[in-house]
Amino acid sequence: MTNYARLSEKSKQFHALTGYTLEEFEALLPTFRNTFLLHMKTYTLEGKERQKRSYVVYCNCPLPTIEDKLLFILMYLRKATTQDILGEVFGMPQPVANKWVHVLHPCLQKALAVLGAIPARTSEELQITVQQTYFQDGTERTIPRPKDEEKQRFYYSGKKKRHTIKNVVLINEQCKIVLLTQTCEGKKHDKKVSDEAGFDLPTGSCLYQDTGFQGFALEDVIIVQPKKKPKGRKLSQEDKENNRKISSVRVRVEHAIGGVKRYRIVKDKIRNWKGDFRDQVMATCCGLHNFRLNFRPWHYDPISVNS
Repeated sequence: MTNYARLSEKSKQFHALTGYTLEEFEALLPTFRNTFLLHMKTYTLEGKERQKRSYVVYCNCPLPTIEDKLLFILMYLRKATTQDILGEVFGMPQPVANKWVHVLHPCLQKALAVLGAIPARTSEELQITVQQTYFQDGTERTIPRPKDEEKQRFYYSGKKKRHTIKNVVLINEQCKIVLLTQTCEGKKHDKKVSDEAGFDLPTGSCLYQDTGFQGFALEDVIIVQPKKKPKGRKLSQEDKENNRKISSVRVRVEHAIGGVKRYRIVKDKIRNWKGDFRDQVMATCCGLHNFRLNFRPWHYDPISVNS
């Protein structure tokens, strides 16, 4: 049976299973402990409002320590395995594993929010005052084929030839995600998603985007994007060279999305159907990515708009 005490002795395996080093795990742990205990003051493990009895760890609890609880939820997000297998790893039946997932995931998200790692979800929440270079891009995730015929048509993406959901992310020069739009159907155009988000950037900022955002612009913001190939014609060699230079800078947003999708819960076909879990888990994984960059920042060459 897996537990923190045993796994923490194997740093390489610990990193592979959670996506975090021991240092990062321990930095997140105190805030996670506080949010978990605060949650348990109000609710039971079944999600009902607590009446009289205070929370205590029951004698045969499969996750007896707060370290085990954080390990459990990080492994679930990192590997996105079925709850049967997850329960077998931690010594509990599948229904108990499901219960712990839906107790611990909101606690982890709140902990990341307290630490300032969760990105803004609306334009009102987005508080950007620093003039710098930003990047935006859309990312799709596959979902199981809905049983309802109307939902099948709603979520089917003709481009991807499967049922998908989509978010647009906005990142800064440090590759931290500062805005995550609400989850929508995958067939919706990237530009339309950004238009509906209605965000603004400080005057004089620069925004890199790909051709999927053709026509999107912000007031007093420099927009940089590759030149689209004219219909029936070819791009000049100069245009191709400029596109390559833009792509070499814009690749930061691809790296950031890859950093989020190291958590397979937002990379593989998500099987959890509960409420708005699909939307919330994307925000959590963006928060895990942002928090990790505090310890392992990425370094790039300085950006020059004229390059």
